[in-house]
Amino acid sequence: MIGTSAAFYHGYHNLLHMFLALFGLVAFHISVNTLNDYHDFKSGIDLHTRRTPFSGGSGLLPIGKVSPEMAHYMGLISLGVGSLIGIYFTLAISWQVLPILILGIIAVYFYNTLFSKLMVGEILAGLGLGLLPVLGVFLVISGKITPLAFFAGFPPFFLTFNLLFLNEFPDSEADRMGGRRHLVIFLGKKRAGVLYLIITTITYISIIIGIVLRILPIWTLLALLTIPIAIKAIKGALTDYDNFEKFISAQGANIFVVLVTQALFALGFFIAAIV
Repeated sequence: MIGTSAAFYHGYHNLLHMFLALFGLVAFHISVNTLNDYHDFKSGIDLHTRRTPFSGGSGLLPIGKVSPEMAHYMGLISLGVGSLIGIYFTLAISWQVLPILILGIIAVYFYNTLFSKLMVGEILAGLGLGLLPVLGVFLVISGKITPLAFFAGFPPFFLTFNLLFLNEFPDSEADRMGGRRHLVIFLGKKRAGVLYLIITTITYISIIIGIVLRILPIWTLLALLTIPIAIKAIKGALTDYDNFEKFISAQGANIFVVLVTQALFALGFFIAAIV
């Protein structure tokens, strides 16, 4: 919706391409989640993690609801579907779609087996489920990428970075046992909470900078309405990181911030386009 609304603010709209891009992105998201479940089950991570409503995997493989083979096949098929849609856009719209598509495929397929062990998993999540989708959707609707598209993609990048980052706190010990290497393990939970504070602050600052530079419309300030909930998530990251039950509240606040901030950000573009 952010890519669509930013393009609409620029005067471009194409509902067919919007829904086709949405279908492709959902396919990629299914792929990365099912492949993640498959590899976490095979490595034993899902057998040791304490699941929350927001982290710890789906839990379907450990209880036998889904076989590892089925999860693996589903992940590969979904990756193929998303890739075919990306190839169509490359041929029909612009070669500029291709590097975005290739980065997306690499991020999806190698996230668990490579990037989650190199302390760049959070960055790949921010790219693959944040910045790249915004740039890609903006491109397939408008036919080009502008500075506005990048500034529209920065908040989703930081928010999706934080989405994965905070959800790594409860899983850090299981992840360590399974061979993962991410920022929570490297920094420790206390310092990781400080980084969460910094990234959250940068998210809102990036919007303000975009407005000051007259790249983003002033209506995107609506996204700042989630700051009170963000403070709740920050407080949990800084003080409740060793209390499993209390930390779930911080995770819930984080999910709210990720979803509602982006919804308000997109709404700001739509309002600016029509007023």
